[in-house]
Amino acid sequence: MKNARSVQQEGQPWWRFGLVWMVLAGPAVVVVAGFITLYIAVTNPDPVLTVTPRSAMQERQGITHAPAMQGRNHAATGELPNAAVAPAAPPVKP
Repeated sequence: MKNARSVQQEGQPWWRFGLVWMVLAGPAVVVVAGFITLYIAVTNPDPVLTVTPRSAMQERQGITHAPAMQGRNHAATGELPNAAVAPAAPPVKP
């Protein structure tokens, strides 16, 4: 047996139901936000830098990436670089 409310709702068009608008609102908001982001990206492009300020400052100070490269190579191969191998200690005389 159907109650009066379900019979009344069956005859209504789809746009009269709030759940439909809740389901459609999420993707619609995402599409609008995407167009807004596209507009911002097109109207305000980032400047192209030839040298990043951090690396230019490091070059002036003489800082290189050698320790990081040695660590990466050691992690990949398991071999120590020649400069990192410590010489054998001389025997201690008692």
